[in-house]
Amino acid sequence: MKNMSHVPDVFYSDQLTYGRSNMVNSGVGNFIKSQETTVTLYARNIWSSYYTQIQSINRLIGNEAQLPDTYKQRIMGEAHFFRAYYYYKLLQRFGAPLLIDHNYDPLISDEKFPRATYAQAVDFIVNEAKTAAEMLPATQDSRNTGRVTKGAAIMLQAKAYFWAGSPQFQNKSKEYYGFTDDKSQEYMAKAIECYKELEGLGVYGLLPVSGSTEKQIANSYHDLFLTHNSKEAILEYQHGESKLTAEGAHSLDADGLPPSLTGTSCDYCPTQNHVDDYGMRSGYTYNDQDPYVGRDYRFYANILYDGSEFRDSVMRIHYTIVNGKEKAANGLTKYGSSRNNGFTRTGYYMRKFMDPSIRIPYNDNEGSNQNYPIWRYAEALLDHAEAAFRTGDAKTALTLVNQVRERVHMPALTNVTLEDILKERRVELAFEEAAYWDEIRLGKAFNDLNGSTNPLRTVKIVYNTDGTKTYSYAAMEGQSDERQFREYQYYLPIPWAEVRFQGIEQNEGWTEQE
Repeated sequence: MKNMSHVPDVFYSDQLTYGRSNMVNSGVGNFIKSQETTVTLYARNIWSSYYTQIQSINRLIGNEAQLPDTYKQRIMGEAHFFRAYYYYKLLQRFGAPLLIDHNYDPLISDEKFPRATYAQAVDFIVNEAKTAAEMLPATQDSRNTGRVTKGAAIMLQAKAYFWAGSPQFQNKSKEYYGFTDDKSQEYMAKAIECYKELEGLGVYGLLPVSGSTEKQIANSYHDLFLTHNSKEAILEYQHGESKLTAEGAHSLDADGLPPSLTGTSCDYCPTQNHVDDYGMRSGYTYNDQDPYVGRDYRFYANILYDGSEFRDSVMRIHYTIVNGKEKAANGLTKYGSSRNNGFTRTGYYMRKFMDPSIRIPYNDNEGSNQNYPIWRYAEALLDHAEAAFRTGDAKTALTLVNQVRERVHMPALTNVTLEDILKERRVELAFEEAAYWDEIRLGKAFNDLNGSTNPLRTVKIVYNTDGTKTYSYAAMEGQSDERQFREYQYYLPIPWAEVRFQGIEQNEGWTEQE
């Protein structure tokens, strides 16, 4: 699973970029530019990692009888959940995988496995998740906080159907890329039933956002993401309470904070592309000379922009004119002496997930401890809304979207379009795992993840001597080389050794590297 110590998949979307210049030639940078050797290596490692986990689970399930009765049901429920989860992640990345449901050692067995069809893979994932749901509790006691639950297993069923019902996987040329006809309505309808079951558990809900002023509402919403295992959390990666690196603490705050707050890497720089997703509140109209006034409350919770406040400091992300020349403020200069330290390339820093109480620099052997949200209730509601809309139920879609909007004091919509739902996802689920995978499942990645068709955009703010400000927007330089997504990259390459050993067909477009 993803965690806060690893770059989230949203890093590959158009919502964020990195601040350190040397990242462009790192593994992350090479993946974003679709360097084939890097993508192939990444795919091989992911494939190997997931199948290693699956084989361990198969071995456990095969030895169920040896487990003590006191905790057998919980362990088996978790085993079936994670077998389903890892197959779901394989399906997302590779198309239909090999379905191996028993202990198997290729060193002593000549057994071969064909690629499943998409329908077979989805059925397997759903059936495993159903088995898990029957065995797992609806809630965990304090000793087992963070373990998977019945709700997580139901969400996994829903996500599998929701994924398979999305546009990218309809009318495909081969059955392991999706369906050879259009199954969208069928699978979205199945997803809806799962989301209803999840909602009907009565376990989950949206955490309230309090306050009456812009600052109070934004701070209240921001703090939701510092809360561990709340009623909104369906599944999140646990980083513990101690802030000790030996117990799961990570370096998110040091990696993400602006240099003026002693951040060094500036790994998470929101783009103008994403800032443009935030609409206006009632009573406000957009002013290009004062663009940060009257925006969606979530903008102030998620983004550090010029003039915003965080950790008792005002963000100074602009230039001033001194003796006829532009001079960078401290938000646009490095902290420390390392040449690899960074600052924003976009004119923004990430605020979401940042903990204002964390001591930076960290004490020895300490770090940050925010949990990584894999699935939360707001995502389930927005998934349900999209599935409802796609099956012709705009009324339900509107109700669900408005639940999410009204929680953060945004005005209810009077009607809803698919574009409204997708934009709400980009705002509510900003910088979470959904953003990149939405590009894939919607079939939009080829356009949106290519720098030549959707360049990352920046803002440059200059304070003039006469007291006015100049806002300039531009595409980041080098985008056609720095950001590439090839049409065949919707499906990653299966390791060539596996292709040869199993006698299966490789995903189209990939060639073996010498």
